[in-house]
Amino acid sequence: MTAVGALRFAKQAGLSAQQLAIVINDDEPNSVVIGEYYKQARSIPEKNIVHVHIPNSPHRLTALAFEQLRQQIEAQLHPEIQAILMLWTAPYAVECNSITSALSLGYDAEQCKKTCAAGKPSRYYNSPTSLPFTELGLRLAMLLPTDSVIQAKALIDRGVMSSFAVRPASAYFLTTSDVNRNSRAKFSPSSGLIPQKKLQIQNLQRDSIEGAQDVMFYLTGLTHVQNLEGLHFMPGALADHLTSSGGDLLGKSQMSSLRWLENGATASYGTVSEPCNHWQKFPQASVLLQHYLSGASAIEAYWKSVAWPSQGVFIGEPLAAPYR
Repeated sequence: MTAVGALRFAKQAGLSAQQLAIVINDDEPNSVVIGEYYKQARSIPEKNIVHVHIPNSPHRLTALAFEQLRQQIEAQLHPEIQAILMLWTAPYAVECNSITSALSLGYDAEQCKKTCAAGKPSRYYNSPTSLPFTELGLRLAMLLPTDSVIQAKALIDRGVMSSFAVRPASAYFLTTSDVNRNSRAKFSPSSGLIPQKKLQIQNLQRDSIEGAQDVMFYLTGLTHVQNLEGLHFMPGALADHLTSSGGDLLGKSQMSSLRWLENGATASYGTVSEPCNHWQKFPQASVLLQHYLSGASAIEAYWKSVAWPSQGVFIGEPLAAPYR
């Protein structure tokens, strides 16, 4: 599916605040503050609030430490919960797995034997379900970074604002000069207008865009993406770059996926360990577009767009749904 005209947008109900649990690290003051802010902003029921203790906020957890954390979280969930939002920046990885995928799908030790090997397929990939736990036995997970209270509150506000109106916007899908990081570019929809969604698709061959003020989607492939500061991301915008360690959020070797959120995107994605350039380990543009434009929330659309997600961390405000 590459042409705009081939996309079909069947209306999706999407997840609600009543189906989302938020997990607060009581050992991190910012997590506590943002937890209270998110609870109020999204009217999260008190019974959906989960409290855990993660001293020192390590970047990566061992499999054993993660299992202890998972048990803490799951003991506090009720059956209606379909998705989980963790309110902290770190930990974001479990060995070679992302913490979001380990929590949703279970820790995948096999992937860590050879991180460049094919991943385990996700049953949720391109799925029509709107109740992932009820129908598939998995709860979607996302991380909302809390290093900056000001930025975290702004991120939450963008997610809430996304539901107010469908605004004219553009989707930028780039094929860059970095050949190895263009493996998913073949799935990008062709340029054209989707009038009922007020969305202009721009399929471009360049390394970055400059000065765009209407960004709703921005998918590219580079180790570092230039000119982010001059862009305006619309409320609910999704943006990510295909590279090895974008999900190593506090690492220094490549651009962290946090840069997208800091510059105005509402959700993003990146891998926490060397995935090689399997397109299946990254968001597939047409699938992402189709589900988001059908009314899915950010957490649903992003999760549905990744076929092999064990190494990828999903970050941002999960309930953003600008096309619902």
